[in-house]
Amino acid sequence: MPYFTKDTSQYFHEETPKVSVLGGDPWGTAHKIGAEVPHSGIYRCTGCGDEITSNKGDKFPPQNSHQHNVLAGVAWKLVARTKTK
Repeated sequence: MPYFTKDTSQYFHEETPKVSVLGGDPWGTAHKIGAEVPHSGIYRCTGCGDEITSNKGDKFPPQNSHQHNVLAGVAWKLVARTKTK
């Protein structure tokens, strides 16, 4: 989970998940390794709990980028979106 201080907390805003018939919920979707990143932000691995920052349009890292719990599976879930232009 991202860390922040009292001084930087002003930059965080809560977002109500919006489910779309076209794209689903960006917060609840687990993305496969190598898939295209749909939103810039911080993603958490469902297998090991490690976090990465990724930009929209990049690819999620491969399974061998670091140690994973293979039984838990490897997928990436959005934990913090970033606003990029």
